[in-house]
Amino acid sequence: MTITSVVLRRRVDDLERALPFYEKLTGETPARFAFAGLELASVGPFPLFTGPPEVAARFAGVSATLGVADLDAVVATGVEAGAELVGAPTDTPNGRRAVLRHPDGAVYEYVGA
Repeated sequence: MTITSVVLRRRVDDLERALPFYEKLTGETPARFAFAGLELASVGPFPLFTGPPEVAARFAGVSATLGVADLDAVVATGVEAGAELVGAPTDTPNGRRAVLRHPDGAVYEYVGA
């Protein structure tokens, strides 16, 4: 299993107010998209999101997003090792994703091919 990147998510109250700081900090233009009732912007290594409290709270419950080389292999290995599949592999604007709850209770989103 190869993890190629790790990013921590950041919930913000006002995406429009938050973006200028992250754009200036990174020198990058945000990639904006909507997903599962949320508005998101990826600015360099910072995925920012906002939305209705009940939806945002569910999304904020995921500790981090882990980029992986082979999503299906990671899901199979994780489940075999005792993880619970919370969100089956599915296509998203960022690529294929799955969500696993590790045996210690931590929840992670895995994104990969």
